[in-house]
Amino acid sequence: TFGIDEMRKRLPKEVFQGMVNCITKSSPIATHHAEIVALTMKEWALERGATHFVHWFQPLTGRTAGKHDSFINPTVVGKAIASLSGKDLIQGEPDASSFPNGGLRATHEARGYTIWDPSSPAFLVENENGSYLAIPTCFVSWTGEALDHKTPLLRSIDALDRQARRVLRLLGEHVERVQTTVGAEQEYFYIDEEYFYHRADLVNTGRTLLGAVPPKGQQLDDHYFGEIPSRILACMLATEKELYRLGIPVKTRHNEVAPSQYEVAPVFETSGIASDHQQLIMITLKRIARKHGLVALLHEKPFANLNGSGKHINWSIATDKGKNLLDPGEAPHENLPFLVFCSAVIRAVYRHQDLLRISVSSASNDHRLGANEAPPAILSVFLGTQLYDLYQKLINGDALSTAKDTDLFLGVSMLPLVPRHAGDRNRTSPFAFTGNKFEFRAVGSDQSLAFPNVVLNAMVAESLRDFANNLRNRLREKDNKGPDALKETVLDMVAEIARECKDILFEGDNYAEEWHQEAERRGLLNLRTTVDALVELTSEKNTQLFESFGILSSSELHARYEVALEQYEMSIDIEARTLENLVRTQVLPAGFSYLNELTQTAAQTKGIGLHVKESVVPVVKTLNDTLSELVSAVDELTKLLNMHQESLFAEAVHKKDMIIPAMDKVRGAADKLEGLVPEKMWPLPNYGEILFVH
Repeated sequence: TFGIDEMRKRLPKEVFQGMVNCITKSSPIATHHAEIVALTMKEWALERGATHFVHWFQPLTGRTAGKHDSFINPTVVGKAIASLSGKDLIQGEPDASSFPNGGLRATHEARGYTIWDPSSPAFLVENENGSYLAIPTCFVSWTGEALDHKTPLLRSIDALDRQARRVLRLLGEHVERVQTTVGAEQEYFYIDEEYFYHRADLVNTGRTLLGAVPPKGQQLDDHYFGEIPSRILACMLATEKELYRLGIPVKTRHNEVAPSQYEVAPVFETSGIASDHQQLIMITLKRIARKHGLVALLHEKPFANLNGSGKHINWSIATDKGKNLLDPGEAPHENLPFLVFCSAVIRAVYRHQDLLRISVSSASNDHRLGANEAPPAILSVFLGTQLYDLYQKLINGDALSTAKDTDLFLGVSMLPLVPRHAGDRNRTSPFAFTGNKFEFRAVGSDQSLAFPNVVLNAMVAESLRDFANNLRNRLREKDNKGPDALKETVLDMVAEIARECKDILFEGDNYAEEWHQEAERRGLLNLRTTVDALVELTSEKNTQLFESFGILSSSELHARYEVALEQYEMSIDIEARTLENLVRTQVLPAGFSYLNELTQTAAQTKGIGLHVKESVVPVVKTLNDTLSELVSAVDELTKLLNMHQESLFAEAVHKKDMIIPAMDKVRGAADKLEGLVPEKMWPLPNYGEILFVH
């Protein structure tokens, strides 16, 4: 990558320092410096065989996009030179009407701009036949409205930085920049490419729409952290090698709970870079898998009755001096910055449960949230024993103290003593404190990191702003301006937040039905589906939040509502039509062929004087009844698909309330049929083959 190290070696000192200030302090880069950076970046890319450059951006599809332009430009004397000007680096002009825009652009309003993001390093994408230079950019309309995920993310980073520095100044700490840091755990499945291409549902939708439960699934708990199969490990190693070349610091790999399910995780990076790198991780997983005859499935629920895949966001806040503001230290009750920032996060989750749920909403993630494999759609915060006890003392007005870590002795003298943390972990919680960060576990595996981080940054920025305003006003009113007055005031305010937000704190089992009942008594939101959640996106509260920090305007927010609703509706439509086609063209013919074979065999047996045993009759009847059930179910699905609604929202509701239940009925009958038809006659690879044959 063309990162800090390459820039230090290649750029003039003044230009390099300008880039460092741009990256670390969000200072604008001078135009004449951009010319030098462009020339140097081009030379670096040409040395490595690049022929083209791409303004690489993240449109509202949740994927990445870019137009490839050659470095070659003709000269007046009929020759050609390789060039990349400062203007080419800073700005591009793709068609803005051909991407999802939620009504921000009409078909005839096509002009859009890609604008260089200097904070994210350019990188080379290599192919056996060449390579190209990818330049991370933002994507906006001609009128300046954000048509991508990166622009509001960068705005939210700046918003949180401003408010965090205000709070720190009031606490007596002076820093030049505060950044959010993110480490994302990516879960996924590897399956054999041959099986993938024999299933139209996997090809079209990324998940199996049919499939009977295999005799063996994940019930033995023998896959998690188990030995990685050699073919899979070879693919992982090749993927990691490519990710290192792209500058992505991957650290962890292991088997996940379900068969053929795995995880990869990088170390922490600033949230803007982490978002770009997460997109590259997903792209690279898919690309390298194909070279090994595998397919990487990133869908949240590719297989029924097995764990789905998520993407846990480990989120924290750090200063430019390297201080993690969510590190409690040895004595959290005395660590004022930690108490303030931790309380700001708790308050943000309490006030914006709806936004956090919206940020992870999709048709695919709805399959996962609420099952006993992922957090429920109800938001709560888990703090762990140590911090939970501390916050209970704050709520009750008790004297503050903190439980200490202890050593764990295993009863074997030669084994070393290891520290036992003051609190356990809770894998059922959607938003859990895990030592020096919060882990947001509801994010979908196929999802961009950007919007969940926009929401986290924005809602915490709001809490920090309110805290700073309140603290400033209270300190002005106090006669004593010393450190004791500051500490007393801060602790009073933290206690007020703890009392206000106590209902969001939960240390128990989030899967339990008792928690759902308790959450309802506490008045917590339970937005079960994407449609239920999305209607809250453009509420007055949420619009005011984003507009107050200049992160998203009212029109930009509404555009995201429209795009998300459209993606939900279209995803289910594609799934339903794929299922309908699969059943009519493959499943039903296989079932009728077997029924015909059975009846012919029975007739032929009777014809030669052999008595057909009575046990055959129930088999034929069960098969015939199941086929009738399946025909009836798929006919009903077809009828529902042909019903058209008056609005996009009505279409989405129709898909949720009518199409999804109809698909479930089709699947139920088809999966029952799979258990009746001989394997050699079944047209689709079954779960046992897909999951256990590598």
